[in-house]
Amino acid sequence: MTKKEQVIMKAERGEGLTVEEIKIYHEAVKPEKHVYGKYGTLKKKYLEDKGIDWTIADLPTYLHGVDKQAAELQETMRARLEQDERYKRTGNFIEDYRRMTEIQKLIEEEILNEIVYVV
Repeated sequence: MTKKEQVIMKAERGEGLTVEEIKIYHEAVKPEKHVYGKYGTLKKKYLEDKGIDWTIADLPTYLHGVDKQAAELQETMRARLEQDERYKRTGNFIEDYRRMTEIQKLIEEEILNEIVYVV
């Protein structure tokens, strides 16, 4: 059995590690880095600011779920709003751009209020 394997087994059993063993352990067991989308990152920051401890729960899965919920809500709202007469395309570039910007603003506000900034 290699030194790395011995250190990992010792750490899993909950035994104390020396400084040298801790260095070996950190080198052998690299922490997994998670990358989230815009809304998952905002939710993580919000939870940190609120002081909510997510060490017990599966935070990466939760935050990826937040991103997925946000994408689904965005898709649903965009389809619904584009059917509204107020937001239909007119053929005038400036007016159409203004309408699309307003749709995006409404969707963003809804996602932030319903998914991100709630506990």
